[in-house]
Amino acid sequence: MECSNVTDEPREKAVRLTGEQLGGALGRRATLVYFSTAFCQPCRATRRVLAEVAAMVEGVSHVEIDAEARLDLVRALDITATPTTLVLDAEGRIVRRAAGQPRRADVIAALGRAV
Repeated sequence: MECSNVTDEPREKAVRLTGEQLGGALGRRATLVYFSTAFCQPCRATRRVLAEVAAMVEGVSHVEIDAEARLDLVRALDITATPTTLVLDAEGRIVRRAAGQPRRADVIAALGRAV
């Protein structure tokens, strides 16, 4: 994804998240998770981009997490900025992360690593 701090997560060390932890169901093929805050302008655009991509790609869902309300996850996942987007595979493993507002084409390309 064309954002700052884009990293691929090594599969053998990837953290695995569950729908219960995220407060939403994991997608059958992949899940787009993003951390936002109430007054974050790029978070609104990120919400729109991820919703569009999830609607376009079958089996992909997206979950928004309020960073201020879920400090436990923020700390556990080392989220340092909003928006931060995590791309999860079907098993809930983080395969890619990016801080900043992503472009739609970059999100679609990042999904290729997850599906």
